[in-house]
Amino acid sequence: MPELPEVETVARGLQIAVAGRRIVSVTLRKTDFMDDPSAIERELPGKKIERVERYGKFMLLQLTGGEGKAAERHRVERGKKKILEEGEAEGSPRALLVHLGMTGNMTTHFAEQPLGKHTHVMLGLDDGRELRYTDARRFGRMAYLAGETLAAELRRFGADPLLASAEEFAELIRGSKARIKALLLDQSVVRGVGNIYADESLWSARIHPARSGASLSLKEAEMLRKMLQKILRKAIELRGSTISDFVDGDGLAGEYQQHHKVYGRDGQKCLRCGAKIKCMLVAGRSSHYCAVCQRAPRVARRKEKKTKRTRRVGTSKK
Repeated sequence: MPELPEVETVARGLQIAVAGRRIVSVTLRKTDFMDDPSAIERELPGKKIERVERYGKFMLLQLTGGEGKAAERHRVERGKKKILEEGEAEGSPRALLVHLGMTGNMTTHFAEQPLGKHTHVMLGLDDGRELRYTDARRFGRMAYLAGETLAAELRRFGADPLLASAEEFAELIRGSKARIKALLLDQSVVRGVGNIYADESLWSARIHPARSGASLSLKEAEMLRKMLQKILRKAIELRGSTISDFVDGDGLAGEYQQHHKVYGRDGQKCLRCGAKIKCMLVAGRSSHYCAVCQRAPRVARRKEKKTKRTRRVGTSKK
């Protein structure tokens, strides 16, 4: 599933391609991944795409102008108040929120180009092109949000790891007894980090994924923040990681997977010490780590020893 670097890559591409363009038409096909398909059909025509930006693992197409059909109807019915259907005053922030899911992509095409397989949304633009959303598995999300509804949605998410200060990051991480891998994946703590970059940053900071956030010293928390930011920035520079089918807005695969130090390398040698990379479940997710470089907390070490003894007993019985 695309994480912060992959979503940032797509958002930057779309910012160049469609910012400033006006949406003139909306065509929807499969809509089961949308919060309210009718709101998208009503409200997007006439809107200008002011900018495209990333928010965690989401893209936000910030919209201005063009009240949309529903708002126009309200204006006629209620006189000069110009109240939008959501109950928000004219001029309040409005955006199309997009999550790419596991297989989603959003790219521009000339309107006369044939539709690709699994194309579910076509936004006609004022320059004759279409902004198309494709998603084979439809695990993504799309929603038109405005005013307080938009603000409430964004408040659900935590700090952006690229912008978090040392003090803010340390407070978020060290203030919880949850395991550090779970905290990095918790979008209400830090937004945008997923399995790949959590594993990579923990390895770089020499922190075991099963350690509690509260067990980290200030020095360790700061090292983790620096490694996380360094890795995310490098991944953005290389257009993210293509593990299965991720491509950017130009159809190009990412290259950061060639620089993974630990993710997906279980059984291979640690690039730092030569020990074998291991894999364990933390917060329900596969977590790759080096048992030598990333010393396990006492509880995790006991579990590892118990697992080894169980395996030996099972082998001897055979």
